[in-house]
Amino acid sequence: MSTEVSKPSALKKAKGFKKSKPGTYLSIGTTLFGAVSVLKQAKKARGEQDTLQLVDAIVSAAAIATGVALLVRELRRMNSDDVLAD
Repeated sequence: MSTEVSKPSALKKAKGFKKSKPGTYLSIGTTLFGAVSVLKQAKKARGEQDTLQLVDAIVSAAAIATGVALLVRELRRMNSDDVLAD
C-alpha cells in the first residue's frame, strides 16, 4: 500500500487565490486596467460624434465602477474578519 498524500489541484489553488487578499487586489488592478480601453473608446466616440458608441463607453465605465466597488467591499469584509487587523 502506498500512502500518497493528495496535493490540492491547481484549480483549487486558483479558486483559493481568487478569494484571498492578494487575489482581490489583483482583481481590482485588472478591472481598473480595463478602464484604459473604455477611456480610449469614449475619446474616439466623442471625436467621431458617435452617440451610440459613447453610450456604450459610459455603460462599460459604470460596469467597471460597480465591479471595483464590489471588490473593495469584499476586501473590507476580509479585513473585518481578520483578527490580527485590529
